[in-house]
Formats: sequence, C-alpha cells, structure tokens
Amino acid sequence: MYKIGVDEAGRGPAIGPLVVCALCIPDSEIKILESIGAKDSKSMSPKKRESLSEKILLMAEEKKWPIGMIVCDASRIDRERSKTNLNILEIELFKEAIQSTGMAKNEGLIQADACDVNEKRFERRVKYALGEKWGHWRIDAKHRMDSEEVLVGAASILAKVCRDKEIRRINNLLDIDIGSGYPSDPKTKEAVKKLVDSELPNQFLRWSWATVKNAWNEVHDTQIPIRQELGDIRIQSSLNDW
Repeated sequence: MYKIGVDEAGRGPAIGPLVVCALCIPDSEIKILESIGAKDSKSMSPKKRESLSEKILLMAEEKKWPIGMIVCDASRIDRERSKTNLNILEIELFKEAIQSTGMAKNEGLIQADACDVNEKRFERRVKYALGEKWGHWRIDAKHRMDSEEVLVGAASILAKVCRDKEIRRINNLLDIDIGSGYPSDPKTKEAVKKLVDSELPNQFLRWSWATVKNAWNEVHDTQIPIRQELGDIRIQSSLNDW
C-alpha cells in the first residue's frame, strides 16, 4: 500500500507564494523517513530543514518516490480570493499536488494537514475535488498532522524549503530584505511600505491582504487595485473621486 503526505507552507504571509507538497511513499518505507529524522518543519532551524530536505529528495530519487510540488504565486492567490476564499483555494492546491504524484491508478491513504477548522469537511472537499479517478484512496485530514505523522512532516519540510528558496529569489530580484514575508515581521512591514510606493503594488505582494491594503491606503489615500483573470487589473474608485 502507498501513502501520500500533504502539507503547505506560506498560508499567512503578505509577500510571496503559498507552496503545497505531496510526497508519496510505499507504507513499507516510511521507516526510512524516521531514520533520517524527518518531522514537522516548524520544529527545526532553517539549516536543519535544508539538510533534511536534501536527504529526502535524494531518497525520493533513489527510491522513485513521487513528489507533487505546487507553487501558488501571489497573483493567483489574489485572483482566487476575489472569487472565493483561501480555504477553497487550498483544497484546489492540495488536489493539484496530489494529482501531480501521478498515483491515481494505485490505492492507499492520503494524510493531509487540515487547512480548515472542520477536519471532516476538509476531507470531504479534497475527496470530491480529486474525483472518481482517486476513488481507491482514503483520506485522513487532521490539524497538526505534520507533527503527528512523519510522512506529512517530511512533506512540510519540502514545502517550507521550497518557499524559503522562493523568498530568497524575491529578495534578490527586488534587491531589498523582505524578511519572512509574514505581516508580523518588522522587515516585512518595512518592505511592504516600499513595495506599494508605485503606480501599482509590487507583483510579489498579496494585494488582498489587509497589511498590504492598509499600506497602500496610507501612501495613495485610495483603495488598492484588484487583480482579475488574465492579468487584468481593476482600479477601485475612491470616494474622493465623486
């Protein structure tokens, strides 16, 4: 039997992507992850995460473990949130990551770190999103699954390291220190102020985030533009325009 562990990194930041990783392993090989010390990515230092990520990727290549990695950029997050909400978007991203493993014809158990206050609702929605092709797979979704199941912990490591690399790439492209991307980070707060000081908010910002909206309003004294499909941008009217 196979197992697929799924977790995300970057749900809350105001800058950068949300990353979802699905890691598929034969149940008989789970102990390999235990032997290299895989566990919840939040419980270790960045250096330790990167070291474990390299080990997991090497083992995945050697053992032919399928990996699905979905990097959802800020523009897609904003566009989807204008139509629905973050929980629904994450169900779609979990589905895409699971499908990317290419294991639909097999059978087994999908273990997912639930991104909804209602674990069973999250299970049902992911199962429905996957459809009949994945009918041979059971789904178990729980909060803090990444700290309880080593496979989900390993997926969380891969997702977090992937997001950290994206943050470093953005740092280099912008030539400023954006910090972690989380609104509570002082470096991120300062970066957001700089990144809204143009005709449009910077592409790497999540325009639909309150932190970004407030910063834009302070600089421009108007509502922030709205991202729409196909890269279109709608400028919101200000009360001052009337």
